Amino acid sequence: MDGSPQSHVQPDDPTLLVFEYVQHLALAIAALSPGPLGVTHVGGAGLTLPRWVEATRPGSPQIVLEPDAALTELVRREIPLPRRHRIRVRPVDGLTGVRALKPGSADVVATDAYAAGRVPAELAGTAYAHEVARVLRPDGVALWNLADEPGLRWVARVVATVASTLPHVALIATHEVLKGRRFGNSVLVAGASPLPVEALRRDVARAHLPTGLREGVALTRFLAGARPFGVTGEPSPPPPEAGRWRVR
Repeated sequence: MDGSPQSHVQPDDPTLLVFEYVQHLALAIAALSPGPLGVTHVGGAGLTLPRWVEATRPGSPQIVLEPDAALTELVRREIPLPRRHRIRVRPVDGLTGVRALKPGSADVVATDAYAAGRVPAELAGTAYAHEVARVLRPDGVALWNLADEPGLRWVARVVATVASTLPHVALIATHEVLKGRRFGNSVLVAGASPLPVEALRRDVARAHLPTGLREGVALTRFLAGARPFGVTGEPSPPPPEAGRWRVR
């Protein structure tokens, strides 16, 4: 999509996740209590993560908010969903779709939506964060897939914005991204209740790619000076040209 690889689906093995940020989203969900989960996905694309949830937590009711109806039709035709799934796709944008959901209706809200290679501004502001918090159950977890330049200053502002509503936060990314060596993706994990930090640490340590977890004091230091966005945020920085993602 928009000139960049956007989804990878392994039809005969939905547990095979190729993109690093999808692995990190799954890692955060895997740290939650066993059993089916009510999951809302903001951004659908190839439905990779919903397929993974269905495979690892059968019977989970899932809502996917994907405004590109033509893309959804293509995906359904070329890569059909498994039989007896409980995945429902709604052709609406994230903010509109989340506003229409009932309070306390989701265990997980996973935001992975891009337009022209950038996270839309409205998914980084306080209005969206408040709606996500409203939809989450008291012990629910919200996830954001965020792309940023080395230094992660835009990510820091999003984390600061979300933390004003969901005060328990953590950040997962490869060591290269956390150390500022390349443009890349980070996964923000947030909740109104304490996060399963020990499980996250354990699973991060076992990740296929060298991956780090920032939380507690380390994350507080990272956020120093980060100014939260207002009602509407700002879009993520544009991705660099091909071959220029690494800075050193």
